[in-house]
Amino acid sequence: MTTQQLIQQIQKKKSFLCIGLDVDLAKIPQHLLKSDDPIFAFNKAIIDATHHLAVAYKPNMAFYEAYGVKGWQSLEKTIGYLNEYHPEIFTIADAKRGDIGNTSAMYAKAFLQDLNFDSITVAPYMGKDSVEPFLAVEGKHTILLALTSNMGAFDFQTQKCCENTLYEHVLETSKTWRNAQNLMYVVGATKADYFVGIRKIVPDSFLLVPGVGAQGGNLQEVCKYGLNDNIGLLINASRAIIYASNGLDFAEKAKAEALKLQQEMQAILDTL
Repeated sequence: MTTQQLIQQIQKKKSFLCIGLDVDLAKIPQHLLKSDDPIFAFNKAIIDATHHLAVAYKPNMAFYEAYGVKGWQSLEKTIGYLNEYHPEIFTIADAKRGDIGNTSAMYAKAFLQDLNFDSITVAPYMGKDSVEPFLAVEGKHTILLALTSNMGAFDFQTQKCCENTLYEHVLETSKTWRNAQNLMYVVGATKADYFVGIRKIVPDSFLLVPGVGAQGGNLQEVCKYGLNDNIGLLINASRAIIYASNGLDFAEKAKAEALKLQQEMQAILDTL
């Protein structure tokens, strides 16, 4: 999916909602555990109930790898279902990979080519040669961790590095890498007051913003400082939507929570 196609979906759906598919078997409705593939059954129900309200889905790899081969098969079925029945959806492999060049090339092959995700989250700590193999995959996007929503972000990311903070240095340096036009960035919703400075460095890039909802991030604040001329935001919500209920009505409750966020987003877009 091209950036322009993503923008068109945002405009069509009046939404920039990304739903995180972080499936914990201990939290999903118990009746699904009787199915052959509980993880996929859960994901399919959530997707069927919310796809008209979201422009992106983001499975977090840890929640699939934790279940071994069966978890990986559930992931394959989930991305296959999205690609076949909802090709307009932007898909994100939340893998946070990043290693020496030949290893990153294999990660890129696994997620962007074999599984056919539209994008993947990547850690920048090892630098250019660990990220450029992802950027080299034509038609795909690399979402670089910049300023994350967790408390530990202050351990390194906001510390001074040369003249800037480390996260600012990451943003500035990444713009010089080959195929940097394919970069997006992770910026946590709990760091809303940092968006002004971030937009000065990457004014046109899309930002994937976790932390709205269960982590306490504020949608209005994020939009106030983070929106650009092309919207430029994907707001991720996971637990607040997918675990809105653990009963038979879980998909309907997820839809209701997604609708609340979508309506907030539409109200913001209508003022632009």
